[in-house]
Amino acid sequence: MEIKINVPSDLSEITLGQYKRYIKVVKNLDEGETKDTFLSLKILEIFCNVPYKTALTFQLSEVSRIVNIISDLLNQKKELVKFFKLGDTEFGFIPKLDDMTFGEYIDLDNFLGDWDKMEKAMAVLYRPVKRKSGQFYAIKKYEGDTYHDIMNSMPLDAVFSSIVFFYHLGIELSKIMTNYLEAEELTPDMMHVLGLTENGGGIRQFTHSLKAILGDLKILQN
Repeated sequence: MEIKINVPSDLSEITLGQYKRYIKVVKNLDEGETKDTFLSLKILEIFCNVPYKTALTFQLSEVSRIVNIISDLLNQKKELVKFFKLGDTEFGFIPKLDDMTFGEYIDLDNFLGDWDKMEKAMAVLYRPVKRKSGQFYAIKKYEGDTYHDIMNSMPLDAVFSSIVFFYHLGIELSKIMTNYLEAEELTPDMMHVLGLTENGGGIRQFTHSLKAILGDLKILQN
């Protein structure tokens, strides 16, 4: 019986939820001769929806071909993805970083360095678009956990590109928080939550978390 396999042809066809499953498998792998074989079969299961037992019946050359395709996709470099659709709802990347609220920054800082909570970080960065006019657009206000679950279905190219975007804009984030501090009087407790000190420790920790995440993105190359 011929089995049809839906192999993703672009990073946008892979979801955040699928990648989180993959990361969990990789991090829980035991060393051994069957490590690579097991991972290859799990790649087919996670990204192509092929049951593990069914994948065992495939020819080695076919498994290798598909794994190479997925590997290439996971190492794609893309410009920042500003819009994507989930169902009938269009989500847009936060248009102006300096409009980020104190609460949004704290949630982003807490969640962006943890793959298990990445959907929560993405719910800060991407929100439903209220209106668009040419290159200008407005998104809904941040609503905490309202869109956490649905973000697991968002395209992976948007996730990857936003992480890289923030890593390279660490200095810009520092400027934004400096402006915020100049405009608002923060209590000692709020300062402690931010981890802001005279030497900018909070921002450096934020950037360090993103660097660790970027290391995970290249895991198929190891």
